[in-house]
Amino acid sequence: MEKETAAIQKRLQAEVESYQSVQKDFQKLVQQRQILIGQLNENECVMDELNLLKGDNKVFKLFGPVLVKQDLEESRQNVGKRMEYIKKEVDRTNNNLESLEKKLAKHRDSLQKLQQQIKILT
Repeated sequence: MEKETAAIQKRLQAEVESYQSVQKDFQKLVQQRQILIGQLNENECVMDELNLLKGDNKVFKLFGPVLVKQDLEESRQNVGKRMEYIKKEVDRTNNNLESLEKKLAKHRDSLQKLQQQIKILT
């Protein structure tokens, strides 16, 4: 009976370590998503400002320490492409988060079963 309890405790420890690893990955993805959403909001504000401009307005882009004149339509396209890319990254991150949530749920179930087995044996 002690061997069985020891074996279950080893499995429990391994399961806890796996759960903690997945949880760390989950937290990293949550932080990554927050950064992406911040970038998306920033670009949406830029696009709103660009959409207020008329064709004869001048737009400048910062390249290092220098402001360089840029075509208004080109600026809109660049910001639009950046927004599309960020949205795709947010979607990808959300899909990864869903996958990790499922893994976490499986680990929690497994942990509960192992804990119940230990209670039964003790």
